[in-house]
Parts: sequence; structure tokens; C-alpha cells
Amino acid sequence: MAQSAQDVLRQIKEEEIELIDLKFADLHGKWQHLTVHADLIAAESFSEGVAFDGSSIRGWKSINESDMAMVPDPATAWIDPFYRHKTLSLICSIKEPRSGQPYGRCPRSLAQKALEHLRSSGLADTAFFGPEPEFFLFDDVRFNSSEGGCFYSVDSIEAPWNRGRLEEGGNLAYKNNFKEGYFPVAPNDIFQDIRSEMLLTLAQLGVPIEKHHHEVAAAGQQELGIRFAELLSAADNVLIYKYVVRNVARKYGKSATFMPKPVFADNGSGMHVHQSLWKGGQPLFFGEGTYANLSQTARWYIGGLLKHAPSFLAFTNPTTNSYKRLVPGFEAPVNLVYSQGNRSAAIRIPLTGPSPRAKRLEFRSGDALANPYLAFSAMLLAGLDGIKNQIDPGPGTDVDLFELSADELARISTVPASLGGALEALDADKDYLLAGGVFSEDFISNWIALKYEEVQQLRQRPHPHEFSLYYDA
Repeated sequence: MAQSAQDVLRQIKEEEIELIDLKFADLHGKWQHLTVHADLIAAESFSEGVAFDGSSIRGWKSINESDMAMVPDPATAWIDPFYRHKTLSLICSIKEPRSGQPYGRCPRSLAQKALEHLRSSGLADTAFFGPEPEFFLFDDVRFNSSEGGCFYSVDSIEAPWNRGRLEEGGNLAYKNNFKEGYFPVAPNDIFQDIRSEMLLTLAQLGVPIEKHHHEVAAAGQQELGIRFAELLSAADNVLIYKYVVRNVARKYGKSATFMPKPVFADNGSGMHVHQSLWKGGQPLFFGEGTYANLSQTARWYIGGLLKHAPSFLAFTNPTTNSYKRLVPGFEAPVNLVYSQGNRSAAIRIPLTGPSPRAKRLEFRSGDALANPYLAFSAMLLAGLDGIKNQIDPGPGTDVDLFELSADELARISTVPASLGGALEALDADKDYLLAGGVFSEDFISNWIALKYEEVQQLRQRPHPHEFSLYYDA
């Protein structure tokens, strides 16, 4: 990857690249893009940006103040592998062209503010994030929602519901059982080559890679393992990850989704996020001889996460579908406790051995429909608030939560049961997000309004299963 504007301009000239693709994330975490001829990119483009109309981007500008500028980050340059014509891709932040200030509703600019706030706090100077997005690959996807009807249908050749289906060439079986999709070899796992291509494509684009495997859900659930990075790069990597997954899937005639719960009665998809703080090149979360070898700083950070989780779930779990995964009584991490081994806890302390540099925590409740710039920034601010106010998370919880009595479970706080609940929590608990001017009142109120509209859309529509329950009642 090029590291400076001059490096990028030199690459464009030496490789005779004619097309530059400028990508940026909207509020919801979906990439938008504009392709320009190389003649439009000069040294000043990396400081002044490239002008565009922002009025048609969801939740952004009104038509009377639509001028905006995309500012490319030269450290994100890569050749897009999915275009026929050689095209250099650059990830951008958005700024106001008249004032020159970062645009207040640009997620990437907000993440950059979060890093500036971290450094100015004096508590740490580096935040590492290691996301683990999961996804499904389907062979057929159909859905519709209208006034007179609503349906969805997803299908996978691996799915156990297809054991009796007539298939071209014969049904060869090798269907996975529900909740038995974790680590099967071929021929039950038919996605090895697809995942390999996805992983190696990520490496080609500069994303540090680790592994890949089939996930627990029987009908095509997958995970690619990428290494941790500093907050901004980690968020960039999530969007590159999703872009690569979707495009490689399409190449193979598959459809990829990061919806947390597209299949009933099987595991949903999450995005566990590993986190650690460093200062002066030294890790801050290691404390020898303590519970899970956690430092006091790490415990306070955990305290901040647990206290503010109900509100920041509006960013880490930002859809109505997110809460169909977060249901008590199953393996979903709904319990607002921390543990060194319990995977139903919201925060797990991974087993890392004696190295202080590997000590980290893992927030397990989030999912990959989150905008990573917003989700990572919100978690960082919650953790920093915990350190600043020395919030005690209490003791770790290593008991089997499924064996606790109803009275014991009632004493354990859980995540909100719905997106509406998370938005209410965000409205009531947002001061920690305003620290350092990272989030603004405008950003939060706009987010709540956008997301509450989604809540209302679901509230107003009959659900297909309601017909099974009530039609002839």
C-alpha cells in the first residue's frame, strides 16, 4: 500500500492508471463510490478533496447545502480486483468544502476524531481493534414486502431442509445438521475454495489475514479471520472485507449477507470485536496475577463497556434484525458480565498465554451490520469513560449461566431486547459519546431519528408468522 500522496501519484503515473475509484461510507456503513479519470487527481486532492453532491446520501445533506468533498486517504490505495479496467481504489473521509472542516455526519471523520480524543486524553495513544465478522452464503434469495403481502426465502445447497429435494444430477446428501456447521471437512463443507479466494483477495488488498472456516449454522455460515489493526484501519478493513465477500460470492453464483439472523432456529451471525489500549508502545491491559491477568486499567475499561452497552448497542447492533440474534436462553452473548471462558457473556477475556502484548478483551454482542467507524468509536469512548471514572465491573462471571436459577439470572443485566430499547438507552445515556466532540448532539439525534423510522416500519407491518398464529383464531 502507498503511504503518501506522492506515492499514490507516482503509482498512477508509473502504472499508467487511468481510473480512480473514490469510496466512502455512508451513515449506515455502506460504501458509496465515484470513479474519476486520473487527470482529476492531483496533490491538492489529498487535502482539499474532490467535490460531489451529498444531498442524495441517506441521512446527510439537504438539497440547499449539498456541496461536499471526498478527501482520499493515500494509505488506503489498492487496485480494485473486481473491475475490468485497471482502477485504483482510495477510501475517503468527507469534509465541508467551504469551511474545510470534517463533515459532522461522516463516520470515518468521526472515527478520526475518536483517535484524536484518545491521544489528547493522556490515557493511551493507540487503540487496537480486531473484528470478526460472520456471514451467510446462499444459493437463492427472494423477498418482497408490499401492502398485500410479505415473504422471504433463503436457500443453501448445504441446508438440512433440502435433504428431500430433487436436485440436478441427484441429491448427493452431505447436508449439515442444524448447529453442526462448525469445522466440517468437504464434502459437507462446499465453500473451501470460495473462502480461500476471499481470504487471499483480502491479503492482495493489504488486509492482514489469518484463517477461514465454516461457522456453526448449517446453511452456509462462514467466517474469514483478519488480524487486529489500529481503530481506523480496522474499520477500513471491515468494509474491504464485506466488499470482497460480496463480490467473490457473486462471481461463484452465491449471495452473501451480513444479516445477523437470516435463518430461523440456527445460529446467527455476529461480529466479535477484540480491543486493547497501548501507550508509548506498551500494552495497558495486562496485570500479572490478577483475574485473567487483567490490569486495573483493563477492568475499568470493561466497567465502561458494561455500563454503557445498552446505549452503544444502537451503533454495534443497529438493526431490528440484530435483536432476533440477541435472545436470552441461547448461546447469544446477551448477559452484561465479563468472563475468561463464558461465551454467553457480553465480554470474554481470550486465553492469550503469558505475553502482555496479547492481552485484550472481546466484546461479543455486536454484529456486522454495524457501521464499524461508529461502533468502534462508541466502544472506545465507553471504555475511556470507564477508565476516567474508575468504573468497577465487579468480579468475573465463570459459572454456567444456563444452570442459574431464575432469581440468580434476574440479578444479571442483559442487553436491550429490541432496537427501540437500544435507541431509548442511547437517548438517556449519551454524555460519554460527546466527550472530546467525537459524537455531537446533532449526530446522535439524527441517528435516533433514522433508526426509529426503521423500528416504525416493522411495527406497522403484519408479520407472515402472525398469520400462522392468528388468522383463524
